Amino acid sequence: MRKQSSTNSLNERFLAQTCELNTALNIIGGRWKAQLIYEIGRGVNRFSLLKEQLSNISDQVLGRQLRELEEQEIIVKEKLEHLIPVGIVYSLTEQGILLYPVLESLCQWGKIYTSPKPKCPLQMEIIND
Repeated sequence: MRKQSSTNSLNERFLAQTCELNTALNIIGGRWKAQLIYEIGRGVNRFSLLKEQLSNISDQVLGRQLRELEEQEIIVKEKLEHLIPVGIVYSLTEQGILLYPVLESLCQWGKIYTSPKPKCPLQMEIIND
C-alpha cells in the first residue's frame, strides 16, 4: 500500500482531478489490466483460463489486478455456488462493456503505430551515403 502523502500519490490525484483522460488511463494503465479486460470481454472468464492466456503473469499479480478492476467497477466477480468446489467467473460490468471497444480501437492504433514504415527518400539517401 502506497503512502497517500507521497509525491506520486499527490500527483495522481492532481492529474485525475485535472482531466478525465488521466483517470481512464490510470484505470487501464496497470501492466496487465487492458489485456485482462480484453480477455474477459472475449469470454476468458476464470482465473485458470486467464492464467493460461497470460502465462507470464504470477498468481499474485493476476489476483491483485483482478481485485483492482473489480474495485474500479470494470469487472464483477461472481461465485457459482452450485459447483463443487465453488467456481468463480469474471465478467465485464456496464462500464467494462463500454471500455471494451475503446481498447479494441487502441489495439488497432497500436498495430498501425508499430507497423514498419516505408523509408522516405531523404532517409534512404542518408543511409546510402
